Amino acid sequence: MATVNNEDAVRRELSAIYSPTAVDHIMQPRNWGEIAVADGQARITGPCGDTMAVWLRVRDRIITAAAFETDGCGATVACGSILTELAIGQTLAAAMSIGQQTILDALGGLPEANEHCALLAANTLKAAARDCLSMQKEPWKRSYRG
Repeated sequence: MATVNNEDAVRRELSAIYSPTAVDHIMQPRNWGEIAVADGQARITGPCGDTMAVWLRVRDRIITAAAFETDGCGATVACGSILTELAIGQTLAAAMSIGQQTILDALGGLPEANEHCALLAANTLKAAARDCLSMQKEPWKRSYRG
């Protein structure tokens, strides 16, 4: 019972700062964790020191799975989570058009001090999509991945 009360307190505290959508993605991030055999991947550290990694699986030119991990704050978690939901079902080209504002809009906004988290997520997705395109052109490079 104490866990429920603690979770409720955390939700109330977050709700004073973030939109209901952002709170939901902070508390229950979607698509967390590495995709073991990804078609594209990227890891970027932003200027604030947060790092995000994104993995993509693509079939017939459509993103069928997207996953992320971050060592960042709750806002960064929310951005990575909603980013994966936005990317799944998209072509690589469409996913590369997902920008900072798209993520902010999908989350119902973030405090100005956290808006850079959406840019980190968008940039990491773009890098993972570019990696996927590179692997399609030169599949032999997969053997060098660790």
